[in-house]
Amino acid sequence: MRMKVLMKKKVFRITLILVLCGVGAFLLISAFKPEPVPVSENKAITVQRGDLTVDITASGNLALSVEEELAFEMAGTVEEVLVEEGDSVEQGQLLAKLDTSEWDDVLTALERDLLQAEINLENAEYALDKAEEETTTSIVGDIVVQECADSREIDIKELQVELAQARFDDDQKALEEALEKSPEITAPFDGFITKVNVEGGDEVLTGMVAVKLADPNKFEADILVSEMDILQVKLEGEAWVQVDAMQGMSLPAKITHISPTATIQQGVVNYQVKVEVQSLEAVQQEQQEARQKAMEKISQGELPERLKQAIEEGEITQEQAEEKMEQIQQKQVGQQGQKPAMIPEDFQLREGLTVTVSIIVDERHNVLLVPNSAIITEGQQTYIQVLSPDGTIEQRAITTGISNWQYTEVTSGLSEAEEIIVPQSSAMPTSPIEEGEKGPPPRVMMPGMKGK
Repeated sequence: MRMKVLMKKKVFRITLILVLCGVGAFLLISAFKPEPVPVSENKAITVQRGDLTVDITASGNLALSVEEELAFEMAGTVEEVLVEEGDSVEQGQLLAKLDTSEWDDVLTALERDLLQAEINLENAEYALDKAEEETTTSIVGDIVVQECADSREIDIKELQVELAQARFDDDQKALEEALEKSPEITAPFDGFITKVNVEGGDEVLTGMVAVKLADPNKFEADILVSEMDILQVKLEGEAWVQVDAMQGMSLPAKITHISPTATIQQGVVNYQVKVEVQSLEAVQQEQQEARQKAMEKISQGELPERLKQAIEEGEITQEQAEEKMEQIQQKQVGQQGQKPAMIPEDFQLREGLTVTVSIIVDERHNVLLVPNSAIITEGQQTYIQVLSPDGTIEQRAITTGISNWQYTEVTSGLSEAEEIIVPQSSAMPTSPIEEGEKGPPPRVMMPGMKGK
């Protein structure tokens, strides 16, 4: 009897252990089980018009594009350096100068050389004139014979005149060149000092760089463009430069150089492209002009109807409408549909700032746009799913134009205000175009991403 009780307890313990192990295993598997993938669903959006930009983007750093090395035009002793690194200077401002006492001695010597050369030339010309005037007279019987000077002697005198003239010309040229030189270094343009290489008392040679000057308003950036995209890049082409430290601020730029040779790193072929950024002064001037135009239209009562209606209905105030009008006018100043930067008055670009450069490859304005995810491709034909008013879905053939990483232009087969089906994940955020905005959201510049 006792043996049976022990056996039952042992079986119970084993069963309990197995049950606990099973529960533990289930909990462990449940803990590491992946989250279920969001179920894709179809969503209807209204087809609208907007602007589409295809670009090539890459990251780089700002560099000063106008930097000049200023050198002494003659040898001598530095008398004084009037600037330090980092100083701002104006065009024509004196930066450094040599000891002028040495310079005066040089000019005096050159003037003396020129004077002696002039005297030598006059003497040679006088000797030639005298030689050409000399004649000899002899009487042979009843005949008087006159002979001119020796022709060989005249040739010698003419050669002496030529040599004297050449010496005079050389000395005159040397003096003129010396007078054109200056013992002083002045600023050729407004800027700031980036380097000072000399100080008072230094002995310098002709051409020695004393000061480096840079223009603080002119910047450029070097980027690398892949071999797949470089054929789309053209000199003087349009680009935009976004300063990473100032989100939302983009500056217009143009392509100034395309390297003819490749940069190959780990088998990846790229080409260096240089873009020059439009100066802040020019951009700010455009903004000021846009503000003035906006205020003129506001003062003349030329507010758009939608803004007038919004004021009447109390949705916005007069001040808010004026700000909106200024934004509209500012956008019209932007080149080719890009939104120009709103630059703070005290903002300054600095060498080394990280930037994202977008090279504009192609653009379309006021065209029908659909999300890329809504397009169906079967062979050579492209389709879109159109939602009819009765709720049925029609697969319709369309013709497309350019496209970027987010949107595609539709040139035929679709009309504005029609509804289309866009397959999307339930976790996918709603895009602005689906919320009723005109056109796609503002172009997002992402390092490494390119237009197609």
